[in-house]
Amino acid sequence: MAQDNTPTKWLITGAGTGLGRALAEAALQRGDLVAALIRKQAARESLMALAPGRALAIDADVTDAACVAEAVQAAHAHMGGIDVLVNNAGQVLEATIEEADPGQVRRLFDVNFQGPINLIQAVLPAMRAKGAGRIVNISSGGGMVGLPAIGIYCASKFALEGLSEALAGEVAPFGIKVTIVEPGSFRTNLLIGSITNVPTRIPAYEESCGAWRRTLASMAGREPNDPARGAQALLLLADSPNPPLRLPLGKDAFAMVDGKLDQVRRDIEPWRAIGQDTAFSGAAWYTPPPGQSQLS
Repeated sequence: MAQDNTPTKWLITGAGTGLGRALAEAALQRGDLVAALIRKQAARESLMALAPGRALAIDADVTDAACVAEAVQAAHAHMGGIDVLVNNAGQVLEATIEEADPGQVRRLFDVNFQGPINLIQAVLPAMRAKGAGRIVNISSGGGMVGLPAIGIYCASKFALEGLSEALAGEVAPFGIKVTIVEPGSFRTNLLIGSITNVPTRIPAYEESCGAWRRTLASMAGREPNDPARGAQALLLLADSPNPPLRLPLGKDAFAMVDGKLDQVRRDIEPWRAIGQDTAFSGAAWYTPPPGQSQLS
């Protein structure tokens, strides 16, 4: 997004570890300004030490709208504005739908869905006034494909993707661009420090979920994708004058998205005639406004 060597001003959530930390470091390394939301003090101190004066680490709970508003004000005061918001903070809940505790479900959605809403609402007024800005919402391959044993996590990412698609259409007239990033398996702490398990599992689900649970456990710390290389892709995304609405990250993410698109076609085509034969005789059909598609 930077033009004429002007440094880009980033606000990144979940920047203490993983992809968020790698992105913050990569942005600072090329001379950008970064405001990072980090809960752990040691991680805040180490990030600010990388680029004194250009890095601001803020202890802020993304689920608290008032706290988020204060963090955004601090970022504006420190950097003089925000060019790119990256909603990266996230958690995983390993549980079948039947096993999931309601309190755990609410907490997961508070972080993965309400958190991004809080940040988006806080940054939009200044972006609208400026007539420019980027919002990057970090989803997951699980935001396109519902996976057994982490269905609640996938649901939170599906919700984030739907929100992002609607947001893209709402803010396009203001010069603000939105991108959904769908990472595959990156070597972060997501499957170690950010995963929650249910206290009691239902044995009957061993047949449908046991193998997948063992796969998740075996992947932790051995994921194939490098956060540093993912961060470089995100820098290119931020600099692009025409960023995509959706960007998978990693060969595994592309495989998941391609497989989902193929599966949807296989599902709907044999039922197209039946599914389409539902209208009143002579009914009028919705037409998108001029210059817009169903998905902006």
